[in-house]
Amino acid sequence: MKTEEIVSELIEAARQMGISVRNERGRFRGGICTVDEEEQILLNKRQPPEAHLAILAESLSNKNMDNVFLTPTVRKALEQSWAKREQVDVEIADS
Repeated sequence: MKTEEIVSELIEAARQMGISVRNERGRFRGGICTVDEEEQILLNKRQPPEAHLAILAESLSNKNMDNVFLTPTVRKALEQSWAKREQVDVEIADS
């Protein structure tokens, strides 16, 4: 499965959870925020799909996704992204 397809499925999952996803152009990294009590994930159009995957994974990491269907490939991509983030957090804490 291509990264773009994984990103599309994660965007759909976020929307099913009531989180809007915006793909905008600008000078920002992207991530989750709350605007007028509505959760939104912002993606930067200038970034590659791999960056969008990382931002979506980080944004959804604290959400309950038990009731959201994800294909096994997408769930695995999420878990791999979360594991990479945890590894970086541990390395920073050990420094």
